[in-house]
Amino acid sequence: MSRPGFVLEVDDRTPPLLVHNGEGFLLERFPLGTRVVYPPEALPPVRDVDEAIQNALLNPIESEPLPELLRAGMRLTIAFDDISIPLPPMKKPDIRQRIIEAVLELAAQAGVDDVELISANALHRRLTPNELRDIVGERVFRSFFPDGKLYNFDAEDSANLTHLGQTRHGEDVEISKRAAESDLLVYVNVNLVAMDGGHKSTSIGLASYKSLKHHHNSHTMIHSRSFMDHKRSKMHESAWRMGEILTQHVKVFQIETTLNNDIFGGPLEFLQKREWEWSLKDQASMLGTKRALAAAPSKLRHKIFTDVRSNYGLTGVHAGKIEPVHDKTLENVHRQHMVEVQGQSDVAIMGVPFIGPYNVNSVMNPILAACMGLGYYFNSYRGNPVVRKDGAVILYHPVDYEFSQLHHPSYVDFFEEVLAESTDPATIEAKFEKQYAEDPWYIHLYRTSYAYHGVHPFYMWYWISHALDHCGDIVWVGANRKTVERMGFRSASTLSDALEMVSHSVGRSPSITYLHNPPHLLADVR
Repeated sequence: MSRPGFVLEVDDRTPPLLVHNGEGFLLERFPLGTRVVYPPEALPPVRDVDEAIQNALLNPIESEPLPELLRAGMRLTIAFDDISIPLPPMKKPDIRQRIIEAVLELAAQAGVDDVELISANALHRRLTPNELRDIVGERVFRSFFPDGKLYNFDAEDSANLTHLGQTRHGEDVEISKRAAESDLLVYVNVNLVAMDGGHKSTSIGLASYKSLKHHHNSHTMIHSRSFMDHKRSKMHESAWRMGEILTQHVKVFQIETTLNNDIFGGPLEFLQKREWEWSLKDQASMLGTKRALAAAPSKLRHKIFTDVRSNYGLTGVHAGKIEPVHDKTLENVHRQHMVEVQGQSDVAIMGVPFIGPYNVNSVMNPILAACMGLGYYFNSYRGNPVVRKDGAVILYHPVDYEFSQLHHPSYVDFFEEVLAESTDPATIEAKFEKQYAEDPWYIHLYRTSYAYHGVHPFYMWYWISHALDHCGDIVWVGANRKTVERMGFRSASTLSDALEMVSHSVGRSPSITYLHNPPHLLADVR
């Protein structure tokens, strides 16, 4: 049995605690009385993955078995989550590969020969052929990619988009034409955290800007509390409304998977453990890794972390109708990630790691670092935020001025042009979003190269709207002062300095909670 997560109160016996800090980590001594929220240990994986997949396909929830939905002459489309999850990427074979192969085998038995596979990347960057191969596997790649039957969704290809109607709130539902005109749309999902899956899969992953702008905006984001609780998230409410329209037109067979917390292995296995339980081997690995990373040139350090692959174990797979499937999925996610926390704190502390959903095989620029810390980690709660209203958040990350011109060209201009004028999400949206969203050069790079859509940095900034509205102070420890100041934040050299800087709003003896992740956790704040 794996141990559940728990809350530790720092006392004079507590050793220095590990804090993720971009492409590296620190050992930090926290003030006495600090609450440290540890994630649960990895749940045991299912014993037979292939058997679990077959059982899900043959015994779905509130749906006919998949073989009964397949027939000769039909049009079948299989869509799947792109490389934004899981984080870090999983060791081969990817669970999506195993499911897609099982679906294709059933389709072949039924005589289905009109099959296309779509990476549901919405306004994310296109996946390279090698990245597609990593997800679907060599056999599927060779069978479909050369003939153009395995491809990235293109949200700017107007000839291949279909408008299905509007929700009762006037939200446009415009998705992939191929998916909309299919006799059956099979969606293969990876639910790493509670935010993923459900109607978010199809109505966001296969949608155009015309649809996405209805929920990826500052007003919706600021009222999504939190993204990890779809019943309190305005973004998810919108996606669910869109899903109602979509499923009136398209038969969807949803397949959702959940993974455990077995993220770090090999020389990084100590990152899975609680510090006082480190063996001599773990301590040696930690010290050796820390020293090596500190001495390594930035390119080598980046390669070390980019090459990390995780040993995730499958904790569940469910298939069938979207809503009841997602309910089962959330049960598994909560079993793996939920940690009960009593009450809020004056200060929340978070270390931002080397990877987020939008810098896979790339670099974490300042906007993405802010999104990871103040968007994803701040919102890793159910009930209430870990930090009280007008409290302070302290984050660790170098926040270097580093951008990928290949993947994030519009981010550079957003940082230099937009944030120079305002950091207020609503102001930014009103003044600049349309210009970036419709810029022909950004659209060209999105469609023909490997660039995120021109509007994407806006969405990342809206993602932190809730944190900006909720927090009285935000300070980064060890960060590039100029980059964080451009984003409207402050930088401190040490944790002590950061606590001194926020003392005007939280006092000199604040209550403090440190979220000790990754591995992933979801704070159930009572």
